Amino acid sequence: MFRKLLAAIGGITLVSGLAVAEGVKLPRPDVSEDLVLPRSEVTVLDSTMSFIESGSGAPVLFLHGNPTSAYLWRNVLPIVGESHRALAVDLIGMGASGKPDIAYSFDDHARYLDAFIDAMGWESVVLVGHDWGATLAWDFAARHPERVQALAFMEGVLPPAFPLPSYEAIGEAGAALKALRTPQTGEAMVFEQNMFVEQMLPGFVNRTLGAKAMAAYRAPFENPSDRLPTLQWPRELPIAGVPEQNVQVMERIAGHMTGSDMPKLLIYVEPGVATPAQAVGWYKSNLPELETVFVGQGLHFFQEDHPRAIGLAIQDWLRRNR
Repeated sequence: MFRKLLAAIGGITLVSGLAVAEGVKLPRPDVSEDLVLPRSEVTVLDSTMSFIESGSGAPVLFLHGNPTSAYLWRNVLPIVGESHRALAVDLIGMGASGKPDIAYSFDDHARYLDAFIDAMGWESVVLVGHDWGATLAWDFAARHPERVQALAFMEGVLPPAFPLPSYEAIGEAGAALKALRTPQTGEAMVFEQNMFVEQMLPGFVNRTLGAKAMAAYRAPFENPSDRLPTLQWPRELPIAGVPEQNVQVMERIAGHMTGSDMPKLLIYVEPGVATPAQAVGWYKSNLPELETVFVGQGLHFFQEDHPRAIGLAIQDWLRRNR
């Protein structure tokens, strides 16, 4: 399911026959690139974590993935904030959060997320996740089912795509992923080229990202040394049994997905990248209490194309699951 994403990393810029090259993207003047929401920070473990928010009431926490930040959710939060306290946090080492001297493994991110939720004083929360943020949301829910009221996810690094049995299971795209996971080669791709921000991110948005958006996404990673989190994320993918702890994470998530009666919402696009049609079908067949919402044509970072549709879908789902 990640073949299209990894193929793009390897230099291919066609997804299901839809060109994503610079000259053919769709204009979206209705998507604001301004960040006008207030920003706060809280002390978490040995560092700080930054967040933006809108509204008041019961908390809904939005989690981003690689290589984005809370900025990804800027146009979604005000809609959900009409009825809830909608917050988007910058994962540790990303966005405006602190950059402690850690490995930035999945376990590190989960540990800081746990501490963030504790620091906010929430006994329970609704989680919304994208990409690795969806993995973190599902993992938190699996470990703390009594603290998660409901969970919405989109384009997640999740079962049934993971764990992968081998690099060969994803065909030619496996070579690109191997390169990222190879010492020195991966560092050159990320530390020198900043490839996730400069290539992958704009390549998987329908519209052309403007100067403000690109500046916002580049800002946390201006220094090559700050790009370690974006390199570590692909190295955390469980492939051929490695890393072993993340194989266990995916198994734990799969068990909770299919066994929990917690309200769930899958928001998806077509053709998508991490959640193509066959994955949508798997979720519909295997996840109890799941609602699905299709919001239009899109790729991986469709918050940059359909933020209003995402916000309205979450708002309506929350209203009906009070």
